[in-house]
Amino acid sequence: MTDNISAILYLISSIFFILALRGLSSPDSARQGNLFGILGMTIAVGTTLALPTVLSYEVILAGIVIGGGLGTFIARKIEMTALPQLVAGFHSLVGLAACFVAAAAFFRPEAYGIGTFLDINTGSLIEMSIGLAIGAITFTGSIIAFGKLQGLITGAPLTFPGQHFLNALLGITLVALVAWMTIEQSENVFWGIFLLSLIIGILIIVPIGGADMPVVISMLNSYSGWAACGIGFTLGNSLLIVTGALVGSSGAILSYIMCKGMNRSFFSVILGGFGGDSEISGATTSGDKAIKSGSAEDAAFIMKNASSVIIVPGYGMAVAQAQHALREMGELLKADGVDVRYAIHPVAGRMPGHMNVLLAEANVPYEQVLELDEINRDFAQADVAFVIGANDVTNPAAKTDPSSPIYGMPILDVENAKTVLFIKRSMASGYAGVDNELFFRDNTMMLFSDAKSMCDEIVQALN
Repeated sequence: MTDNISAILYLISSIFFILALRGLSSPDSARQGNLFGILGMTIAVGTTLALPTVLSYEVILAGIVIGGGLGTFIARKIEMTALPQLVAGFHSLVGLAACFVAAAAFFRPEAYGIGTFLDINTGSLIEMSIGLAIGAITFTGSIIAFGKLQGLITGAPLTFPGQHFLNALLGITLVALVAWMTIEQSENVFWGIFLLSLIIGILIIVPIGGADMPVVISMLNSYSGWAACGIGFTLGNSLLIVTGALVGSSGAILSYIMCKGMNRSFFSVILGGFGGDSEISGATTSGDKAIKSGSAEDAAFIMKNASSVIIVPGYGMAVAQAQHALREMGELLKADGVDVRYAIHPVAGRMPGHMNVLLAEANVPYEQVLELDEINRDFAQADVAFVIGANDVTNPAAKTDPSSPIYGMPILDVENAKTVLFIKRSMASGYAGVDNELFFRDNTMMLFSDAKSMCDEIVQALN
């Protein structure tokens, strides 16, 4: 295959990737966008396999069989609740792949046409070093994110005195090592960049609290894209450069949007350590405060006699796999003339769009699912706010308690509804470690139960 033909096919593949991103920007076109992405990747892989530089189809086939088999197994077995962990895990593999390619290029540069061992072109050295650094940071950062999401590592921010100074010092040292690599090529410097980047990846993620993990997932997605882009320059592969840039820039844009949704500094997210300056001291305690609890029959009676109900899903709904029962409940209420809508916070769940995916899986109509900015003012006119498994994104402490670690984060104003029905297993705090003062409001009725069981019971009562 000539270079011109491969370049044209890579260009076509890039166009499909751009169309895929455009399609994935809306639930209505997401399926089409996914198909565009599959088609673009098929063209990209086929073109690469047809290049004359391919040396061993046997090794490639073995990799496809092993990787494809593992991917198929994971995709069939993974639960929707574990999807954020899966994404974090995949990001770590992208980062590790970038490190492997950088190592191959450094120790066998003649295979890539960038020079000979310890005599590599300066431009290639810079590209390789940057790709190695970003890849290693993405690898360990994603592993830490996986641990926090899986509960293997505490979701609370892990901080220590002088943390920001240490991160800054390590960052400057990393830049100095990259510069040194271009002057004096050395195996020790190469491994120094790798090891230091691994450490930085850990240090910039461990201080981040659990409530901010959706932003971390988006940020790591961006990092993995830039790692791939850097390695694309090393390999001289235009498609990898374009694809990496698309992933990196789209992830950065999404991170910025989510930072606005959480009132966080975008640069703090990039540098790491955000959300770790505040101690979890803003939590309220129940003490002698009274709460009102009710049953499924109480909830069914209240909602059936309401004119408007706004449902607020959260991670608890995902854990209980309650989205199908919730949709059935919503359909019964609509049949009784109740206006039913769903309110989605941009960081509800454990990754961007987590709740949207779950509701789409349950065939909830897209037009009923509204974002925070679209529906927040409507809570004041709603008869019922039905909160199922959401906690931090409804906590009024974000607006009233400056000492709270979630202070300043925009929340869904469910407390303004006439009645708040709150499904929760217990009075335990949310993922951010902050108790929700909404539990003790006069207009709140707690429904203590598993989310799916409670929705099933409400459906039976409505019937």
